[in-house]
Order: sequence, then C-alpha cells, then structure tokens
Amino acid sequence: MAYHVREYYGDVDYCINCTGDAVVGDEVRFERAKFVGSYRNAKFVGSELTTGKIIKDSYGRDKQQHTFTLVLADDTKIRIKGRNLYANDLYRKPWADEQARIEAQSEKHARGDAARTIRTMRKENEHAFRF
Repeated sequence: MAYHVREYYGDVDYCINCTGDAVVGDEVRFERAKFVGSYRNAKFVGSELTTGKIIKDSYGRDKQQHTFTLVLADDTKIRIKGRNLYANDLYRKPWADEQARIEAQSEKHARGDAARTIRTMRKENEHAFRF
C-alpha cells in the first residue's frame, strides 16, 4: 500500500499555519487529496496544491460540520468541509490588518458556540419526548 507523503509546509507568501482556525477573508494554500474513479471505488492518485480565498463559512444544523466556500485562482468556487480543509495543515497569508482578522475570528467562534448551544438544546428536547 502506498502512503501519501506530505510535501507542503508553507512558503514565503503563505507562511502562517492556521490549521483548525481559518476565517472568512483568509487567503489560504493547502494540499488536497485527488481521487479517480467512482465514489464507491475511488482510487487515490496523489495530492494537489490548492490556493484560494475563504469567502464564506457555515455550521451544519444537525452535526455541526464546519463548511467553507473558497474562490480559487481561476474564479471557480469550491465547498469543502473543515475536516478536509485542515487535513494536511492549512497555511494563510498575513492580513494587512491582523486586528481585523482577530475580530473575524471572534465572530466565528461566537457563531460556533451559539450553533453548538442550539444543537444541544434541540437534542435534549428530542430525548425528552421519547417514550
């Protein structure tokens, strides 16, 4: 069995590791796994270096899966789950105003906390009505 060897550990432009804490506005670069074949019989063929800007993030209602929307260099948009975005480390460019990023990060954390609270309350209510 062949194993993937990570090759990307940031560079001069994308020098800040933000694995686990990316925010809207980050310009990011990461390795993304590539597969061929059908969904049920996919074969790993390697990885590609992907560069884009995060333009949106959201938390799924049921499972709280964090999803990001990125615009790539060729203006295509992709949606990617946080667990896949962060899988092999995520590097970002420094912001011109890092304080603005800290504010965006605080806002994201507040939304995540609120979403988790709502999910917990919903789950407790579901269990309360089971017989």
